[in-house]
Amino acid sequence: MKETYQLDAVDRRILAALQDDASISHAALAERVGASTASCWRRIKALEGAGVLTRTVRLVDAGMVGRGVNVICHIRMRGHTAEGVEAFESFVRSRPEILECYSMSGDWDYLLRISVCDVADYEHFLMRTLLRHPSVATGASHFALGQVKYTTAIPV
Repeated sequence: MKETYQLDAVDRRILAALQDDASISHAALAERVGASTASCWRRIKALEGAGVLTRTVRLVDAGMVGRGVNVICHIRMRGHTAEGVEAFESFVRSRPEILECYSMSGDWDYLLRISVCDVADYEHFLMRTLLRHPSVATGASHFALGQVKYTTAIPV
């Protein structure tokens, strides 16, 4: 388990602000969190060095690029050998339509969030790719009807 980084109130305000808008200038960030520009810069570098802050990205609206269908897919494995698990997880990491993958406790082994264009696109991926993987025994799919909440911000 990872060791928890000790955050103070200014660190928390910096993290909250950067999760809201990572393109904010250091000067605007300093004003927003009530610290000096140099202090903010040093704190950001320390948070990056500790692995608290990782890569900076821009979020894309999936619907605007023709990928507005979200499918939640449960996967049950044929077995749980180290080789089978590694092969499946490597496969998952290689597939751009699989946005998230979680190993799970309970009846299902994995939970995937898959972004596709439409139902036909998903059916093609499911039947010709995902269910043909030698480690996969079965899957169950659930189509999201709408998005009630979506955030990438971690509460700090």
